[in-house]
Amino acid sequence: MAKIAFLGLGVMGAPMAGHLAAAGHEAVVYNRTTAKAEAWVQAHGHTHAPTPAAAVQDADFVFCCVGADGDLYAVALGADGAFDGMKQGAIFVDNTTASAEAARKLYGEAQKRGIHFLDAPVSGGEAGAVNGKLTVMCGGDEAVFLRAQDVIACYAAKVVLVGASGAGQLTKMVNQICIAGLVQALSEAINFGQRAELDMEKVLEVIGGGAAQSWQLVNRGDTMTRDEFDFGFALDWMIKDLRICLEEAHANNASLPITAVVAQYYEQLSAKGFGRNDTSALIRLLR
Repeated sequence: MAKIAFLGLGVMGAPMAGHLAAAGHEAVVYNRTTAKAEAWVQAHGHTHAPTPAAAVQDADFVFCCVGADGDLYAVALGADGAFDGMKQGAIFVDNTTASAEAARKLYGEAQKRGIHFLDAPVSGGEAGAVNGKLTVMCGGDEAVFLRAQDVIACYAAKVVLVGASGAGQLTKMVNQICIAGLVQALSEAINFGQRAELDMEKVLEVIGGGAAQSWQLVNRGDTMTRDEFDFGFALDWMIKDLRICLEEAHANNASLPITAVVAQYYEQLSAKGFGRNDTSALIRLLR
């Protein structure tokens, strides 16, 4: 069993840290809002620390799941940041969805300090985190990945090293581009079926067994027909993720016309006050 630190106990981080603790790893947690860290300790045991640097002092593995690049830099490199507290040879596993640029920068900073860094964003949403069934797409050095793989697997169904530093974040961008297009298409299809006065329960059942089948259809089709969106992956988070995708596409000259349109749709929904709705709330714009 390893000594681990977990930084960031939000909707995703708290259950992920819980799976690591349940597996028998010795855990110290940190959260910017201390009350969340105290609540986690009350639920799972172990201890919490007042700063990232204090949390990681004895850790073999440091896990991080925060909001965006700025939050990640603050936790890793800011005052009382994790990188200044980590022992030589320790591994920082970043589960944040951030930019590939941030991953590469932190990889380089880690090397200067004699520590290691993996960018390891996750897919599967809150349900995947709670059930320990996330997909983790990693970027970094193979030897470091092999050391961390079994520990990451405590909260994951699949853990894959995709390539060098930054490749994990780039893969997460591919994931989010796919989701954006799929959810918009599913929204249009369901709205079309409802306006045609079809029994959508039967429609989704039959097309879910054919070429139209997708995770989104199976897990979100029924709730979309009932206008239920108060769960899942908040569309405000998707706005952040798609901005990262579009910035990267601008840099590498990739064309993302559908993604750009769907990003605008999400921004419209957020402006209407639906920012905490699941990403499947795209269908609201078609009602």
